[in-house]
Amino acid sequence: MEKWNGKVAIVTGASSGIGDETCRQLVEKGMIVVGFDISDDKLQMLEKDLKGKLGKFYYLKVDLCSEENILEAFHWVKQTLKSVDVLVNNAGVWKYSDLLGNTNDWKQMYDINIIGANICSREAIKIMEEIQIKEGHIININGVAGHYIFPFLKDVSVYSATKHSVTTITEYLRELMGMKNLPIRVTSISPGAVETKMTEELSKLEGVKMLKSIDVAEAIMYALSAPQHVNISEIIIRPTGENVLAFVKKLL
Repeated sequence: MEKWNGKVAIVTGASSGIGDETCRQLVEKGMIVVGFDISDDKLQMLEKDLKGKLGKFYYLKVDLCSEENILEAFHWVKQTLKSVDVLVNNAGVWKYSDLLGNTNDWKQMYDINIIGANICSREAIKIMEEIQIKEGHIININGVAGHYIFPFLKDVSVYSATKHSVTTITEYLRELMGMKNLPIRVTSISPGAVETKMTEELSKLEGVKMLKSIDVAEAIMYALSAPQHVNISEIIIRPTGENVLAFVKKLL
């Protein structure tokens, strides 16, 4: 991770869970980190916690459903910090809505999980190209729902569809960086159930095994720390002893 010392990272969904832990890890390792989130009160607390660390933390209130808001945030980063070297597209939302469910829930999942993340990737790469960086990295926080179908869980259908899109988009983006001969690596990290605000109801179920946010943050550090000629394109992480059938029975 020493090669990233003093470099600039953007982390979306930075106020809690995986995003919060990722910001902490990156700042501890000397990066200049900008946290994007709709909830700026928690970002203020994170900024206080990270004062005096090896790196530096900034935050911006960003609504990933608003392209204008995202563009303004990237403009601030470019003008203030002059670079983007790493982007972690962590923000995501899971609404309990199936294929016969609420249209607004569908739109929010697609806007945040796919379109907002893709806009962030596009804008980060624009800056990386302009300043001709020698190493860049885009990391998309995906999920096992982006690789497998769970037909017995009706409320996960649209969310799973967005995550399958993340899997596809990540791979096409990696190919595009190669076609354009840009030194930008692209990684998808797909955890199983993680103890976060989004899954707090699941974490209350007795006997359900879940990952911690730090587990995913450490996978991000692993992908970043690989030498430039190595692109870790996909990491799937699951809790040891995970039993999907037992998990499903508790939900039904």
